[in-house]
Amino acid sequence: MCVGTPVQVIQSDEIMSVCRGRNGDENVNMLLVGQQPIGTWVITFLGWAREVIDEQQAQEIDLALDGLQKIMDGADAIDVPHHFPGLGQAMAEAGA
Repeated sequence: MCVGTPVQVIQSDEIMSVCRGRNGDENVNMLLVGQQPIGTWVITFLGWAREVIDEQQAQEIDLALDGLQKIMDGADAIDVPHHFPGLGQAMAEAGA
């Protein structure tokens, strides 16, 4: 399974940039999104930046990944509103 993770550009280059995220620093291929200024957040899949996102989106994705990790580690329950902030509202709007 391929999971996209948010990372922040800390050293920018035309093709490869150094980015920092939940798994530390990594070299990221920027060809699909173009060179980005330092501080920009992107979603990466298998070492490639696929989409430019904002800081709030990066935080929400990291919270969701934290929740999923807790479940995979065997937690009986997680704080769903904390880890998935928009889920409760979306479910209410859908009538669930």
